[in-house]
Amino acid sequence: MSGRASRWSDPERASDGGSRYRLRDLFTPLDTLLVSGGDPRLALDPEDRVNAYGCAASPEPEIWNFASATASTISQAAYDRAALAREELMHKCLFDEVEVAFDARCEDMRDELRGHLQLSPRVDVVFSPSGTDSQLHALLLARTILGARPVTIVVGADQTGSGTTHTARGHHFSSMTASGVAVRKDGAVAGLAGTSLALPLREAAPGIAMRADADAAVLHAVEATIAQGAPVLLQIMDCSKLGWRAPSAACLDEIARRWPRKVQIVVDACQARLGRRRLRSYLDRGYMVLITGSKFFGGPAFSGALLVPKGLSRSLDRGKGIAPGIFDYAGRCDWPVAWTALRSRFERRPNFGQWLRWEAALAEIGSYYAVPAVFRAEMLAALAAGIDSMIALSPSFRSVSTAINMGDADDEEFAQATIFPFTLLRDGKPVSIAETRAVHRALARDVSEEISGSAADREVAAQRCLIGQPVRLERQDETPQAVLRLCVGARLVTEAWSPDMAKARRNVQQVLDRIAHVLVKIELLLDRGAAAAVPVKSAFEV
Repeated sequence: MSGRASRWSDPERASDGGSRYRLRDLFTPLDTLLVSGGDPRLALDPEDRVNAYGCAASPEPEIWNFASATASTISQAAYDRAALAREELMHKCLFDEVEVAFDARCEDMRDELRGHLQLSPRVDVVFSPSGTDSQLHALLLARTILGARPVTIVVGADQTGSGTTHTARGHHFSSMTASGVAVRKDGAVAGLAGTSLALPLREAAPGIAMRADADAAVLHAVEATIAQGAPVLLQIMDCSKLGWRAPSAACLDEIARRWPRKVQIVVDACQARLGRRRLRSYLDRGYMVLITGSKFFGGPAFSGALLVPKGLSRSLDRGKGIAPGIFDYAGRCDWPVAWTALRSRFERRPNFGQWLRWEAALAEIGSYYAVPAVFRAEMLAALAAGIDSMIALSPSFRSVSTAINMGDADDEEFAQATIFPFTLLRDGKPVSIAETRAVHRALARDVSEEISGSAADREVAAQRCLIGQPVRLERQDETPQAVLRLCVGARLVTEAWSPDMAKARRNVQQVLDRIAHVLVKIELLLDRGAAAAVPVKSAFEV
């Protein structure tokens, strides 16, 4: 049920008058533009003026942000870059058509992203409103590369974005596309629908741990699918909501040896918690990679990209058809300029919100990699050790293992965990999912009025902070439970860095002090039951 007669299909939009209208769109308030052209979850609550992740469209430096596995508040530096980028595009549009100037700016951003990530110019970048949209782009390209409709096998299906259930099968993941077209959620994307197989990463046994047989499960699923005559789009995980990676490099080598040209691999690296050497190794092996600027890097949600190695992009010239439903999920400027045949099929449709969110994300990415590598690694190691220790010392928390077979040189600073999942306990037993969600809501609010303790307790309760959303875990023969996550993101490193190492160490200690403050607030909420006083309408779970 695709609305092809959308506002973007208006023929007047393609005329000069349409270009002038789009130029007027650029004069929309920046906050409004930053939450436009994306998932409905970006919409701001009319009262709180925050989106479904609890983030406002403009900077809120008073909020402590440890939620980068979910979403981050926009920083002042990123906001300023988006504002400047808009001004510069306005100026260029006075001398050229909006679409031409916009296209050139998107190409510049591709070059900048490749530069920050130390990627070859031969790697192509397809921009999108979100990592979920990028999954549909990957499915489209895989069909062309493999020459047939593949079966998508999703590794870590229990720990990826909720939309993956739909996009893996070529179905709509929302009731509205980023281009404003009304669709039926879970309805087939015309010409793209197929089948998928979900491989969970959690161990089936009691407890919370990554399954030990992940490699064997992946090999069995690929073998069984190919035996039925279908090629495979294998979506692997690096890393999951709980920080896990699978399958192993040895497993991937075995797949390449046994089934050449029958399996196309796409890496779900939307968390962006992997070393640049590892990222390059994936692309060198011919894998596509899903990435975002809005998770580890801390840009505003949503900003997605699909990285495509040149060897794969060349095969696009052989493609004879295109799934018509994909026109609702991309505009011409999303595709690289070099992809002339594919681009020519799409409307000239600038997505200003997506573009500005990527401008903001690039500010964060550039700032992060401007910090010396030694300091990045040392700070992440110090935070990992400190957080692990603090969680272990509290009887109210139980840490969840994040072991993901890391440790080689390709991991660089990400040899250290940056996502720290834990369950909430009372009398040694996990609290309910409802109470975990209530605690998560209360953390984002000043709840000092609900705390009847000392002045120090009320000061702790007053601090607003964001941490990773609760992850619901289904457990065999056990009651489902939820896991909260403390997340270390790029901005913590960027803001702590100083050439004065004594000052830098003090800054790192301040971050650890804030994390301790957050954990104490959680303990207060559990002890006093204050979380229940937070209105349900403020829940951020999505």
